[in-house]
Amino acid sequence: MKKVLQVNDLHVSFRTYGGEVKAVRGVTFDLNKGETLAIVGESGCGKSVTSQSIMRLIPNPPGRIVSGSILFKDKDLTKVSEPEMRKIRGADISMIFQDPMTALNPTITVGEQIIEGIRQHKKVTAAEAKNAAVDMLDLVGIPSPEARLKQYPHQFSGGMRQRIVIAMALVCQPEVLIADEPTTALDVTIQAQILELFRDIQEKTGVSIILITHDLGVVAQVADRIAVMYAGKIVETGSRREIFYNPQHPYTRGLLRSVPRLDIEGADLVPIGGSPPDLFSPPAGCPFAARCEYAMDVCDRVYPSETRLSSNHQVDCWLQDERAKKLMAAMN
Repeated sequence: MKKVLQVNDLHVSFRTYGGEVKAVRGVTFDLNKGETLAIVGESGCGKSVTSQSIMRLIPNPPGRIVSGSILFKDKDLTKVSEPEMRKIRGADISMIFQDPMTALNPTITVGEQIIEGIRQHKKVTAAEAKNAAVDMLDLVGIPSPEARLKQYPHQFSGGMRQRIVIAMALVCQPEVLIADEPTTALDVTIQAQILELFRDIQEKTGVSIILITHDLGVVAQVADRIAVMYAGKIVETGSRREIFYNPQHPYTRGLLRSVPRLDIEGADLVPIGGSPPDLFSPPAGCPFAARCEYAMDVCDRVYPSETRLSSNHQVDCWLQDERAKKLMAAMN
């Protein structure tokens, strides 16, 4: 399967008065053509920072990409110039931000905002740009698209505004679409419509999607593969079926236990106890060790190496590694 994006050993930090926050610590993943990769985890685990790093939207200062590479079309996006990166944003890689109201300019019509992206990246006439905007609004399910081009964001509902943001992201036909919590501000009915829209658009355009979310219900409906992130690291990666039916990392199991179950009557939610580690001084070992019911001595001292369980399923956990016993014996 063709890889359209490769993130290799990415490290991102933020300098603050209190010290350096190591927000992303060695993240590695691939995105295949036409697939949906979901990156899931608690708030503060580094999901959004990872996605913004791909777009080179990390404000510097205080943030910076310390090391690693982001390969797209044989280019390392961490090294390209800002003018070249502006040509890539929107045209080749687009992003849908969390809140559609703040993502849209309230003083400009939605038509102008969509057409601006087309004129920026494509050599077309004003009439051609307008036609492309109308076609895109129609694709995302906005009724009477030509008339609604002249309206302002406040004249649309939350779900409609989200569709407009999706139209803006897709109008230049990018190869990669990054959706950062695209359904957080929506009620469950509109959320289902937006997820269905993602599936339809992917079938029609073949776009590859990175979905950033903490909602495993969303993941279950649209993701092909899932990367579970914790404390700036990806601790488990697998297909949707492998993650939901055969989770191997204790953190992944904890996330799944904290989701409401409709198939088991009277099932209780089981919260994950404790708090994430301080990323000013991350632990040397597994960052989940302090909250893990299965933690061993080695977990606190040495970060586990990756264990490959199948062609798609990898996990960083000493419970899966036979070398843990040997290391524990050596430490004692």
